[in-house]
Amino acid sequence: MAQFRLQGSKVLAVDMTGDAVKAKNGAMVAYDGRMAFKKMSGGGEGIRGMVTRRLTGEQMEVMEVSGHGTCYFADRASEINLVSLRGETLYVEAGNLLCTDSSLRTGTSFTGVRGASQGNGLFTTTVEGTGQAAILSDGPAVVLRVSDRYPLQVDPGAYVAHTGNLQQHFQSGVTFRTFLGEGSGEAFQIRFEGEGLVYVQPSERNTLGGEV
Repeated sequence: MAQFRLQGSKVLAVDMTGDAVKAKNGAMVAYDGRMAFKKMSGGGEGIRGMVTRRLTGEQMEVMEVSGHGTCYFADRASEINLVSLRGETLYVEAGNLLCTDSSLRTGTSFTGVRGASQGNGLFTTTVEGTGQAAILSDGPAVVLRVSDRYPLQVDPGAYVAHTGNLQQHFQSGVTFRTFLGEGSGEAFQIRFEGEGLVYVQPSERNTLGGEV
């Protein structure tokens, strides 16, 4: 299995000895050794994945990198966060997914309100299996634990990804900025309940339904 390691916080180095990884198309910045690059359709899920992603609006351009040596990946100086999966599912926006072990399965999942609040439709990308994934964030991501005793409210513009057995609920009429008198238009939060981890970035992307 390929070995993931960070060079600083904004470059991912992947050591391969005949292994393969799936990476965001165009994210390779350097490599040494012998590498082969192949563009994959449908986010690496073939023709069926291509059709599904077009229908859901969750677009993801992926390339397969294989060979012997080290390949380096980065994306617009974004921070990179490593996630180790052990039979779990990672839910992440396609634009925030940088690289995964080739053994991990990717797909799409209905997320309802959270996806709509980000303007990316009602679906998000899933990564399943055992292996490593690298996700992107605008600034160093904070990993917050959710438990049955301690649910979590998240600004949809700051959400990056989550793992675990979590349920998401839409809450309208209030945001963090509302308390400061800076909100405008329809406001909302996402409430996570259950057991799991939520990755939050210290920066807010633009969302639908007014400022959040």
